Amino acid sequence: MMMNEKKVRKPKIVVIGGGTGLPVILKGLKAKQADVTAVVTVADDGGSSGSLRNYANVVPAGDIRNVLLSLSTLSEQYKDIFQYRFDSKDHFLAGHSIGNLIIAAMAEMQGSIFDAIQLLAEMMGVDGHVYPAAEEALILHAIFEDGSKVEGESKIAKVNKKIEKVFVTADEDNHEVKASREVLEAIHEADMVVLGPGSLFTSILPNLMIGDLGQAVVDTKAEVVYICNIMTQLGETENFTDSDHVSVLHKHLGKKFIDTVLVNTEYVPNDYVNLVKYDEYLVQVAHNFTGLSEEVPRVISDNFLLFRDEGVFHDGNKVVEELFRLAYESNRIRYAKA
Repeated sequence: MMMNEKKVRKPKIVVIGGGTGLPVILKGLKAKQADVTAVVTVADDGGSSGSLRNYANVVPAGDIRNVLLSLSTLSEQYKDIFQYRFDSKDHFLAGHSIGNLIIAAMAEMQGSIFDAIQLLAEMMGVDGHVYPAAEEALILHAIFEDGSKVEGESKIAKVNKKIEKVFVTADEDNHEVKASREVLEAIHEADMVVLGPGSLFTSILPNLMIGDLGQAVVDTKAEVVYICNIMTQLGETENFTDSDHVSVLHKHLGKKFIDTVLVNTEYVPNDYVNLVKYDEYLVQVAHNFTGLSEEVPRVISDNFLLFRDEGVFHDGNKVVEELFRLAYESNRIRYAKA
């Protein structure tokens, strides 16, 4: 009876990343009642998050805010309050969202971003777990193919050179960067670890470049799934194929650790995307299935597209259906071997 209970339990899924793609997947997983843990990047230094980071010396709050909201059971009315952003007429508060200000205040009150997030998660009725990748703000560094370097997540794409590698350091001194508490255990106990969707060099890799966190992803017995981007990105992935994305991840961690890649094969019409509104987009990611087969054991290609607001996004429902199928399969295999 105990074995049957284990086989039908909710899959434990850890999602690692940042940016706008992460909440889409988390909402879908929440709707399917997965046991979800979100690990969120803390290397953002642009926009409201960057401004608060510089002013209040707090971990960047934007991605954390969006992730908390994606898993929250609050009504939409209360979520809208948390998302409200002051307009430009407010001068001092211009561009800041109420949620970012609350997170900064809570971190100061609690003396810890980790404790602040856990308290906020309780207040917001979060269905799942939300952890910062590290318990301190990190600096993202890039080394380009010509040997030049730049530091700061928001500056990397602006250099517009081909990136050789990225790495992270602590904000204030050179001590070793460590994963946040609970993160390593969550990865170790997961049935599935999901990377993305999100910017390859500035949303996904900043997490994996935290030494013990990246090693945990390499070592985990969980199914590791990478959701490949739909479009190439200005200043990051020009001319990248889907296999190039995976190759970069493997080179950064020194091992072919990804088990499955989800690839969108639906065509994006050339005249659909508003390249002014979505100025980071370039062209649709090209396919190299031969290269992918050399990088990973399994490739799942399907129509994962959602057309909305003159842009293209991953359809959270379609992606989550596939993730759930994989998670249950992985779960069955693990218990059959136990």
